[in-house]
Amino acid sequence: MEAGVPSARSRALAVLRVRSRALAVALLPAAVAVVLVAARATGRLAGEPWAAVTFAVCAVAALVLLLGGIFAAVVLRAGPAVTPTVPLSEAAAPDLYRLVRDLADRMDVPPPSAIALTPDCDSWLEDRAHAAHRRGGIAGGPQSAAGAAPVLVIGSPFLWWMRVAELRAVLAPVVAGTGPSAHPDIADARGFVRGLDAAVDVGGRRGLGWIAAPARLLLRLCRTDAAEMERGVAAAASDRAQGVDYGLRIVAQEQVGLAYAGWDRLLTRVALPAWRMGRWPAHLDAGVVSALTELSRRDRLAEGFTSRLGERPACDLLEQPGVIDEATSLLAARLFHGGPAEAGPDWSPVEWAAYPEEVVDRKWRAEAARLHAALDALAGPEGLPTASGGSHGSAAGPTASAGSASPAGAGSAAPAAVAPAAAAAAAGAAGSPAPSGPSGTAGPATIEAAAAAPHAVDGFAGPTLERVLGCLANASGEGALGEALAGRLSADLAREERAAATAGAGKARGADAVPLFPLQPPRSGRDLLADHVTAMVCCAAVDSAGAAPGMDWLDGPVLLVGGDRRSDLAPRVLCLVEDGDPEPLREWLSALGVRTEKPVRLV
Repeated sequence: MEAGVPSARSRALAVLRVRSRALAVALLPAAVAVVLVAARATGRLAGEPWAAVTFAVCAVAALVLLLGGIFAAVVLRAGPAVTPTVPLSEAAAPDLYRLVRDLADRMDVPPPSAIALTPDCDSWLEDRAHAAHRRGGIAGGPQSAAGAAPVLVIGSPFLWWMRVAELRAVLAPVVAGTGPSAHPDIADARGFVRGLDAAVDVGGRRGLGWIAAPARLLLRLCRTDAAEMERGVAAAASDRAQGVDYGLRIVAQEQVGLAYAGWDRLLTRVALPAWRMGRWPAHLDAGVVSALTELSRRDRLAEGFTSRLGERPACDLLEQPGVIDEATSLLAARLFHGGPAEAGPDWSPVEWAAYPEEVVDRKWRAEAARLHAALDALAGPEGLPTASGGSHGSAAGPTASAGSASPAGAGSAAPAAVAPAAAAAAAGAAGSPAPSGPSGTAGPATIEAAAAAPHAVDGFAGPTLERVLGCLANASGEGALGEALAGRLSADLAREERAAATAGAGKARGADAVPLFPLQPPRSGRDLLADHVTAMVCCAAVDSAGAAPGMDWLDGPVLLVGGDRRSDLAPRVLCLVEDGDPEPLREWLSALGVRTEKPVRLV
């Protein structure tokens, strides 16, 4: 017997003792009532006030038994949360099932009842034999039978990045966990804890709110013992797996860390922009291989990892890796972004080859449209700076090139627009409607609004980069207009997020409520402004200088000039946004041949 099993069993018994004590507390009023009724029947408690006391105790006992019965029924019948996964039948991966069963035989433990994939860099065992799962159609087949072994959930990035031998070494301690999981006391304790957790969720429903309080109390009482029980199970599984590919497991764990880093970078830098545009990359798992290969090329710490690519990849254990990759990619979009569960006209897949045109270019132009919509909204009676430094009444646009002196006049008029701009930004941040101008929402509405706006308000004809440079260039160095514009963009995006959250509210609960793991990092107003100015610069470079949108596996959208990535744009944009100094960016644009006075295409 493994060293951790006795410890896990003793902790499981401690959890079950909490259940027994809760049952005793629920039965205590009934026991007192039985004693009083028996004493009254034998004449030992005759007269007053025992008649009234007996009646009151019997009423309390009946109420406690009723509530206790309802609580016990909820704990027993409530469906524990099930992680959304992609089921993998034996017909779809016979070699993988054979590998897992061979591992179970070598360690003398029951094989998992089924295999499922999750779009994450982790693997675990999950019990899906609860009766509520069968009633709700969540689980079916051998995995849902009473007393069935747990389901083995494997992180899909492991299948594409790891080699077959590495995957076997990583899965050995996970599969070994089916042995301790089969112990009756451990299984009973786990079922009790999962039932309490499900009861807490049920307590959020109308008429059952009182159930959450006792469920949380019982969870607190058994929390320490349940955690120690799981540690004991993990220790026992690790001890049993010591004899299976132990040396290779040390090397494979390095690949686990590398896969996690590449997967996180791919989701946040590459997939998230596509999800925000209503598209989902159809082959994320194949993309993580490209991302990690690129990482190994750049990082000397990862040298030698690409030599492994000559060995058989674990995805060869699947019959149709492309189909499985597409299913896990769609699930990843649902879990991490909250996208629909199925593809549709507004939620369509995108191939990696089409990513630059269908995602990067659209993203840049949508952000450029939002930026110009915000500029239109901030144009007050005094107007934004004009090309000649005068009032807003002039309809003539700038005719100077990127190196002309017109920005100086534009910068000198910037303080005149600070007061109305700040007022508009404050109104947007408070969630109230903007005084004037389009709402600045993303997508077709923003693009149409920006295209239809009266561009003569600030003296610039059309959505030009010159307009952005002139508005952000601040001769006084105060940067107040940039702050107002950043506040406006933040308010517009917050309004969009609130509208999206309202549209999806009340649709699902528990494990069905998505996104379970949102990836959207908090961004300051300055960061948003820098991103939008960068998008505007990239649009101008594509339209007038022959540049092209591109994709980097680790950094996401990039600008390509002559087929080479230009990574020197960000510091120049920051000089404009943070310091109000457009000269470094103007020099960069002039060297590239970008015409800042040319209107940018927003659609």
